[in-house]
Amino acid sequence: LVWLLVLSLVWLGPALGGEEEDGEGVVEEEEKEEEVLSDELKEEGGVLVLHEHNFARALSEHRLLLVEFYAPWCGHCQRLAPAFAQAAATLRNESSLARLGKVDATAQAALANEFGITSYPTLKLFRDGNRTHPLAYTGQMDAKGIVRWMRRRAGPSATLLQDADAAAAFISSQDLVVVGFFKDLGGEAAQAFYEVAGEMVDVPFGVAEAAELFQAYGLSADTVCLFKKVRVWQGFGGGGPSWDPPSPHGPPPWQFDEGRTDFPVDPVRGLDTAELTQLLRVHSLELVMEFSNETSDQIFSAKIPHHMLLFLNKSSSAQLTLRDGFRVAAGTFRGKVLFVVVDVTGYGADVLPFFGLTPADAPTLRLVKMENNRKYRMDQDTFSDTAIRTFVQAVLDGKVKPHLMSAEPPEDWDTRPVKVLVGKTFEQVAFDETKNVFVKFYAPWCSHCQAMAAAWEELGERYKDHEDIVIAELDAMANELENITIKGFPTLHYFPAGPGRKMVEYKSARDVETFSKFLENGGTLPEEPPVVSAVPPPAPPKARDTHPPR
Repeated sequence: LVWLLVLSLVWLGPALGGEEEDGEGVVEEEEKEEEVLSDELKEEGGVLVLHEHNFARALSEHRLLLVEFYAPWCGHCQRLAPAFAQAAATLRNESSLARLGKVDATAQAALANEFGITSYPTLKLFRDGNRTHPLAYTGQMDAKGIVRWMRRRAGPSATLLQDADAAAAFISSQDLVVVGFFKDLGGEAAQAFYEVAGEMVDVPFGVAEAAELFQAYGLSADTVCLFKKVRVWQGFGGGGPSWDPPSPHGPPPWQFDEGRTDFPVDPVRGLDTAELTQLLRVHSLELVMEFSNETSDQIFSAKIPHHMLLFLNKSSSAQLTLRDGFRVAAGTFRGKVLFVVVDVTGYGADVLPFFGLTPADAPTLRLVKMENNRKYRMDQDTFSDTAIRTFVQAVLDGKVKPHLMSAEPPEDWDTRPVKVLVGKTFEQVAFDETKNVFVKFYAPWCSHCQAMAAAWEELGERYKDHEDIVIAELDAMANELENITIKGFPTLHYFPAGPGRKMVEYKSARDVETFSKFLENGGTLPEEPPVVSAVPPPAPPKARDTHPPR
């Protein structure tokens, strides 16, 4: 279930998100007598407990203070709490200058308003007692990620490399390192490099200005270099992919990427931090990634706009050979399309339902457009590198229609109080010009959807005999629509009768009486004007696909 939630954030369409909006899921609590607070700094599990009376003191006593603004009822906050405490203990054991604190933003409204807290958890770093410009936390929400991020903030973001021996030792110390060569470490380009190094906490950064190092690495101008240890692909072993160092005895089957990639600093434009960050993210990835617990964060944090997925069964030697053509094609689209192998019998098994696949469908290929989670299906007759390149380029050129999933409609879908819509029946029902159709788009695992399920059923009962009002629902995990993208759960849309293919988003209270008021007023509520948009009709169907579905 946890993995299904994670996948909804990436390839799988609408997002729950990593934080909860202010007010979501609030539970009523008995009023407590107001506690008299002082500026004393108390701790819970090594984490400072902060409020408006001791916040200033905490800032003055701790040079680096990472503060979590949380809500007691927030599930994300509850899951973060153990990791946050573990990170606090690790940093304290290291005698680090960094400390962690927390603020119950629901009880400390003044602090929440001062720092613009609207969702939970929100983490902000306060440096040198400055409370006017806190830095938003950008690391991973786990103990290791928090510690890495704070270590990089507490010390220099890049290691100064004084000579050739120090540089060689640094470069060989990890599989992946970044070194900035700058003639002037006080210049703007070097400062931009330090800023990037402060954000990319999962990669070691070094910096050099010595003339001998420019000469040793064949450089004459400011340059950022990404060094990667060269490895050789030997295939899949019993426990996963098998990598070995290059063999001195003959050519390897093929080589893992390049050993070094240079990014020269433009003498006119200088060094753009966002551009450099993206280049380093892209080139730090393997040319073809295997989807696993260890690589999932890398895959989705790279912000590459398209993902090309090869679903295969690792236990089949015949299917493993398909990697060769897949890898050859990948080099053409580096930075534009990330190529990923998904094992349908291993870690990738849980993602299959979101693509409408089963293990028996392997091998098969899908391209996902990350902006809107549209999925594109390649002809299954060939897996050659030429065919893959042709298909990917056609998708990028807009010449391929997305492959839309649709479940089969239940036999009694239109006799229930709440009509059960699927992808293939949505158009005829939602855009029936004689009906006003109110649709709930949901995910089976969504707790908010489950909480409002009874109210929606009651609404269906109330209007089941109404002449021109239809209450319906659609499982957005199993069904996709060509011109409507669902970005969160539950999403409620009202499709009024008449021409024009109009759609009104409902964003008010989720109870039967408010729903009814909305319907009786023709899709409006006096206190909240609706957001109306036009939905274009679907493109005309192409010639029938004679290939069996994969």
